[in-house]
Amino acid sequence: MKLTRRILFGAVASVMALGLAPGMPSAEPRQGGELVIISTQAPRHLNPAVQSGIATGLPGTQIFASLLRYDDEWNPHPYLAESWEWSDDGLSLTVNLVQNAVFHDGEPITSSDVAFSIMTIKANHPFQTMFAPVEAVETPDEHTAIFRLSQPHPALLLALSSALSPIIPEHVYGDGQDVANHPANNEPVGSGPFRLVEFRAGEQITLERFDDFFIEGRPYLDRIVIRIVRDPSTLVLAMEAGEADMLPFFTESQGIRRLQGVSGLEYTTRGYEGIGALNWLAFNTRRAPLDDVRVRQAIAYAVDRDFIINALHRGTSSPQRGPIIESSPFFNPDIEAYDLDVDRANALLDEAGHAPGANGNRFSLTIDYIPGSAEQQQNVAEYIRSQLRRVGIDVEVRAAPDFPTWAGRIAGGEFDMTMDLVFNWGDPVIGVHRTYLSSNIRPVIWSNTQGYANERVDALLAEAAVEADTERRTALYAEFQEIIAEEVPIYFLNVLPYHTFHDDRLTNIPVSIWGTMQSMDEVYWTEDR
Repeated sequence: MKLTRRILFGAVASVMALGLAPGMPSAEPRQGGELVIISTQAPRHLNPAVQSGIATGLPGTQIFASLLRYDDEWNPHPYLAESWEWSDDGLSLTVNLVQNAVFHDGEPITSSDVAFSIMTIKANHPFQTMFAPVEAVETPDEHTAIFRLSQPHPALLLALSSALSPIIPEHVYGDGQDVANHPANNEPVGSGPFRLVEFRAGEQITLERFDDFFIEGRPYLDRIVIRIVRDPSTLVLAMEAGEADMLPFFTESQGIRRLQGVSGLEYTTRGYEGIGALNWLAFNTRRAPLDDVRVRQAIAYAVDRDFIINALHRGTSSPQRGPIIESSPFFNPDIEAYDLDVDRANALLDEAGHAPGANGNRFSLTIDYIPGSAEQQQNVAEYIRSQLRRVGIDVEVRAAPDFPTWAGRIAGGEFDMTMDLVFNWGDPVIGVHRTYLSSNIRPVIWSNTQGYANERVDALLAEAAVEADTERRTALYAEFQEIIAEEVPIYFLNVLPYHTFHDDRLTNIPVSIWGTMQSMDEVYWTEDR
């Protein structure tokens, strides 16, 4: 029996051009109305140029525009850039800007703002690989920007989209102050479809329609309010009661199943492919016995991925078998999946010389997990402990009192195994390479904290980073994934089950590869809220 939220309206509409979710549009998009979004994500500030993550990305992509945006098929589309062209040698990209775009304070957007933004992001953003090959951005006129590269960089177009590369105003941020700590990060001046009205950190972000947005007639909404709600059960209650209109990035399985039964709500799991949020078990390959690939393979065979997905996650998450998210065009579906095989696990441990002792134990390990995410982290760690007991491995589940403690242990290499959540961020150059390059073995969280080193992997990733031919690049990543599957520095579990729930009178919910971390200028109400 469905829970009743309110009376249903209308019929389902067609999918729109830029990867937009089904809704129930009227003959013409309706202007006006307020959209209330609830989220657990509390941004420290609102400038995605110097801060990664979905907390900043959701409001940041409404406040700031990027040069490009992507659809749900991984194709780039014009945004602030009306056109772009690569040079024959792949060492320069010429971008032509729209000529009617202004910032929220009325100042025109020029190529100087583009150059300033890109070099600021290169110097300050956590994803250093995004613009590492960019040596300069030339500005021959106010509406032309030329990216000069030290080497071909096929990830560049994707890096110029959405939350990764907002165009920020040089006249605001170029005043000599540290951009990472600039006061304008809390009172940003952007050029997106909505401008900031109020930012109460940890509580609420209020945005209103920018009347001089460079796309005529957009946005349709008058106002977006983002309310920060920490408790998942409160999120569910607010959506059931109609106190909020949209809940993005929702992963709690019990709440997902409950909201799926609420009349008047629609949901989608589309729109998160670019983020590529993977849940995995990482091994410290520098520590015995995990320095033996046979031990890592045995652990992989002993864990039942299907049980984690169907029982622990109530069927809401999807399987992940390798380092590149399975929805990516670069994923290799032919790699070893390590489906449950306890006999194979025992045989590998015997082969590695770890015979069971009198008590049946072969050896002992610890497993850590990120605190605060029980369903995806702690519960899975506890399950892995019980499962490895079946093959004679004694496991201690080690809790951390807070995130910095966990991060310090993992970054410092003081662990045997750990649960982790890591994002692909669209192109493998941006979010995948960092985990496997031997040059990135350093005491920094979400680098190569596994201490994994393979010369062939280093060579494949270096070649893929500059390969412009998509077919050849796909082949390079296919071989890379085969090696990772064989050597198992990480056992891959599942994709984080992001869901977006929304009032069914809302149309054009963005489901591009960036989902709600993309402009909502096309979202509108089919009827009064």
